[in-house]
Amino acid sequence: MLSECEQKLGYVFQNRALLQSALTHASGATHRLGSNERLEFLGDAILGKYVCETLFRKFPNYLEGDLTRIKSIVVSRSTCARLSDAMGLEAFLILGKGMASSQSVPKSLLADVFEAIIAAIYLDGGDEKVNGFLEVVLEDEIEQASAGEVGSNYKSMLQQYAQREFGTTPNYELVAEKGPDHSKVFNVAVQLQGHRYTSAWGSNKKEAEQRAAKNALHEIEGDSPPYIEEIEAE
Repeated sequence: MLSECEQKLGYVFQNRALLQSALTHASGATHRLGSNERLEFLGDAILGKYVCETLFRKFPNYLEGDLTRIKSIVVSRSTCARLSDAMGLEAFLILGKGMASSQSVPKSLLADVFEAIIAAIYLDGGDEKVNGFLEVVLEDEIEQASAGEVGSNYKSMLQQYAQREFGTTPNYELVAEKGPDHSKVFNVAVQLQGHRYTSAWGSNKKEAEQRAAKNALHEIEGDSPPYIEEIEAE
């Protein structure tokens, strides 16, 4: 069972006792110290540290509020539970009889085991191994959160406004792009009813479009656009 779980995780443990402990819910442990609760505590801190450092380096022009919003989405209990479910970790949980006989495992338990797994990989393989694991499993989550696909969707808000007020939809114009292929940045502007709003830079086109839409919404309300700084490509 543990080897199958390792395949799901993409990581082979040197000390499988750590993996077994990470998978053990309090209901299935002989004593509380044998459960994954302590690992969950450590994993939560490791996850937060990794996400903070990644966002700090990936988005050098983001304000503290933007970084906090993205982090809160990526490290949320719902995200952890969803990732745990996507990896199929539920099948490997070690539960007590009462919990095992229930038809569905609580989402909170799935979130707990994801954080415990993070700690187990860290204790088994160190920073390099746990960072490699998190880089793979969180890449899409960070991209979606930063692009506004989770949380505030400014493109959707602007489209609703344009359809309500003008019976049309906004257009997104790629104004510029720069940087090497592996780290391009993009500048996008919204065109609506013959007016072009302040463009915005993003580390991918989706992000740039979301930020351009936010600029347009602010300008429509008579406020200054929040994204006017230029991202310098390395």
